Amino acid sequence: MSHIEAIGHQLAEKLKKYSADYIEVHLEESQASHISYRGRELESIGRSTAIGGNVRALVRGGWGFTSFNNLDGLGDKIELAIKQAKAAGNEKSKLAEVAPVVDIVPAGIETDPVTIPLAQKKRLLDEYNEVIWQTPKLKTSVIGYADSYQKTVFASSLGSYIEQERADISLRLSAVAAANGEVQQANLSLGSRGDFGQVQRLHQPVQQMARHAVALLSAPQVKGGEYTVVLDPVLAGVFVHEAFGHLSESDFVYENDRLLKIMTLGKQFGSSELNIVDNAAMPGLRGSYKYDDEGVPSSKSYLIREGRLVGRLHSRETAAKMRERPTGNARAVNYNYPPIVRMSNTYIEPGSVSFDDMLSDIKQGIYAKNWYGGTTSMEMFTFSAGEAYMIRNGRVAEAIRPVMLTGNVFSTLKNIDAIGDDLAMNQGGGCGKGAQVPLPVANGSPHIRIQHCLVGGT
Repeated sequence: MSHIEAIGHQLAEKLKKYSADYIEVHLEESQASHISYRGRELESIGRSTAIGGNVRALVRGGWGFTSFNNLDGLGDKIELAIKQAKAAGNEKSKLAEVAPVVDIVPAGIETDPVTIPLAQKKRLLDEYNEVIWQTPKLKTSVIGYADSYQKTVFASSLGSYIEQERADISLRLSAVAAANGEVQQANLSLGSRGDFGQVQRLHQPVQQMARHAVALLSAPQVKGGEYTVVLDPVLAGVFVHEAFGHLSESDFVYENDRLLKIMTLGKQFGSSELNIVDNAAMPGLRGSYKYDDEGVPSSKSYLIREGRLVGRLHSRETAAKMRERPTGNARAVNYNYPPIVRMSNTYIEPGSVSFDDMLSDIKQGIYAKNWYGGTTSMEMFTFSAGEAYMIRNGRVAEAIRPVMLTGNVFSTLKNIDAIGDDLAMNQGGGCGKGAQVPLPVANGSPHIRIQHCLVGGT
């Protein structure tokens, strides 16, 4: 039995004796390693361990929170959180009811990725860096690798006691090419729930990435304007996560009167073929888990079903305040933070249109793939594709410079007129909200076709 398990078992009954409407304790042990390169040089390499926890207490609607990296004197830390909550509370406490849970959830992997020797990981990344730099006209490159193995204990005054283990791996590579005053970039990112095999044998994709950065130097730039645009599963997944998913996080919704009016349940946002889901119960993805950080079981939550807004993502508190069911989406990036409403695995469900049929009646359009970056502001978004190609007479034609897509998310959802039959999930990158970044998530989609999409260009 680990140190945090021993303490957690002692806590389970003691929490009921404190004077508060609700108390929860999180304890965590973690290991992590990282390797990063800038250009040809190794920039940073190392391993770390951490142990700590936090206490949240609710009294008269007010929350108290304290985090710590020393597990001694836990009773004093509980009392401090209760004292803070009493000072903040002045109304009735509201939490959606959930049944108490006692469970142990293993990581479900054969090998903890952190235990793989750093030298072995470095050899692999050295190979990838060498592949990148075999390409002429490169200006610089960036490689960032990270892995972690985490064990958590959750105990609440409801009587819940949950042990969970999880592993995570992420890898992001980029190549920057330059010539005659022009600079272009290509990227590759992926991740897994602790399966190191997912980041091996990538030599050919890494080579293609570097060569694509160079090829972009001579690619033409599209004329700006409205186009019929086809998005690949990666870029469509990023769109649904960033532009729509964050608007479905209910802590953001119930505090914003304007958004409350826009995000009215039952409102039609797209065609009857459009279904958008957040599903932490999908096995094996970076955003998957059995219980969230409030001890609520994960679930498959429809946000849009047959084109209508039918749900949103909740913590126990937001579900109670909005009189909706809890969805198990309260998550914290680590023990230094309280859980807040976050996405897990967010995606558009597949439709029935083949990729070839989606292209067939487009006389002139754009095929946008992968992602580079972007920003959102309420319902407005701007995204940069990682790759782009012209579509001419129903076929993917010449490569063009990566394009920037801009618009209103609700108008864009209504303009989706074809949904592919080829769902794919992207596990690269991590989600940021507030100070809590990067949180492991996944997003995805089939290919989708969007009419009247505004594309930036010359």
